[in-house]
Parts: sequence; C-alpha cells; structure tokens
Amino acid sequence: MRRASLVDREIDPAALISEVSDQRFGAVAVFIGAVREVNEGRGVSAIDYSAYVAMAQTEMDQIVAEAADAFGVGAIAVEHRLGSLALGDISVAIAAAHQHRAPALDATRFVIEQIKARVPIWKLEHYVDGGREWVDPTRPSGVTSA
Repeated sequence: MRRASLVDREIDPAALISEVSDQRFGAVAVFIGAVREVNEGRGVSAIDYSAYVAMAQTEMDQIVAEAADAFGVGAIAVEHRLGSLALGDISVAIAAAHQHRAPALDATRFVIEQIKARVPIWKLEHYVDGGREWVDPTRPSGVTSA
C-alpha cells in the first residue's frame, strides 16, 4: 500500500497509522509536522499552504514510490495539508511500516526531506506583529541536525 495525498481537512495521524499497520510489520514509524509559534525569531500566528496541485501530487507519488523501493517499506501513507492552519495544526504526516524499525524510520526522513526539496507547496507565514512572508521550504531554518 502506497498513498500520498494533498488534503484540505485536518490530518488524523491515528488513521494513517491504522492504514499502514499489518501483522506482517513489526515497526510503524511516524513523522508529524505541525505549525510552530516561532520561526526565525518571529512570532507566528498562522500559516497558509498552497500548491500547484497536479504537479505536487505527481511529485509526492514519485517520492512515496522511491521511498518504498529504497527502504523496502511494505506500506506508506503521506498527507500534506493545504489551506489556512492555526498554531499546533498538523501540516504533514507520514506513516511507514516495515518488518524492522530502521527502514521505517529512514523512509519517513527521506519522504519529508524530499517533499521539502521537490514538491511545489508554498507556505505563507502570518506573524503576530501583523506581517506576512513567503517562506522558502528548501532553506534550512537555523536548526542544525545532530
């Protein structure tokens, strides 16, 4: 089972977990991205996500296929939300299932990094000071990886 979807409703991580769960798999890894209250030192009040939907869907389908093939995951489901999101709302969720944890975890990391780099989804941040700014999803956010 492989699925990637752009949605305009709340994302339910439990539904994604249920969708990929199966007795064949000993591991289900989940990544959840949510709207945070501060970005680059500015207070965030909301985010609007928009996309070139046809191209974004095609690219997300390709990424999911690449992840399934590269990491051997037996099931993977991805949802990315479009529209206006408030603080704490889930913007993206990925669930990947495999017999073992490492490939499931690796697949989720691969998918989120590829979505950020390749999928034409744009984010307009709204700030508590009344300003707004388009954010480049491919630009690192000042967080270093360990």
